[in-house]
This record gives sequence, structure tokens and C-alpha cells, in this order.
Amino acid sequence: MTDAFTYTVPVRYLEVDQQGVVFNMWYLAYMDEAFGAFLTRNGMSFDDMIAAGVDVQLVHTELDWSGSLRWGDDVAVEVELIKLGRTSFTMEFRVSNRVGAPPVLVGHTVYVVIATDGSGKREPPAEFRAALGDVR
Repeated sequence: MTDAFTYTVPVRYLEVDQQGVVFNMWYLAYMDEAFGAFLTRNGMSFDDMIAAGVDVQLVHTELDWSGSLRWGDDVAVEVELIKLGRTSFTMEFRVSNRVGAPPVLVGHTVYVVIATDGSGKREPPAEFRAALGDVR
């Protein structure tokens, strides 16, 4: 089983809106960066994935906020596989203002594995499945 992974990055000044909180679209960027770091930590970089003949497409995301991030916070994104299908998988992202704090956002993203040759969706190769880990 692949352990949950936490990606950290500081909130940059440019990510904060006039309300003094991180603008909503930046949460998707944090999640995307965290997913890439999760895969790399588990032995499958994006370059490795492409070399294996596959890529992923985001097909659905749900975001539920219970708070906000602010300038000066250290964003902590916990990443975990919660569902693995034949050609798709769902990741959970728990975003907080520091490691160990309660999340201010919980997101679920469904990705579909596709072939890089344009032939459509396909089952992920074994090394990609291994990098995703086990469903919690």
C-alpha cells in the first residue's frame, strides 16, 4: 500500500484575491502539483508515464470548502487514491493551511488513463498502478 502523501508549498501573494483569501482556481493548481509530486514520490514521474505510452485526463472534480487559505499560510495537500477502476481512478485531496491542520478544502478528482498514441482510454500499465498504490 502506498502511504498518503503530503505536498507543501507557500501561498504566494499573487494567489490572494481582494477578499484576502486564495482565489478558488489556485486550489486546482495546488491539487495538480500535488498529484504530480505524489506520482514522482511513488516512482512514476509524468515523463515516465508518457514513456510508458499513457497519460491521464481529468474528467471530473468536486471541491468542498470549509475555510480559506491566506497569504503567509503553508499550503499542505494530502493526496490519496480512493478508487481504482479499470481505466479510471479517483484521488482525494485534503488541503489545509499547514501540515496536520484540519482541511479547508476536500477535493475529489476522477482521471481517465489514455494512450498517448491517440487510441483512447486504456488500462494503466502495472508500474503506473503501483505508483497509485492501494485504495484506502
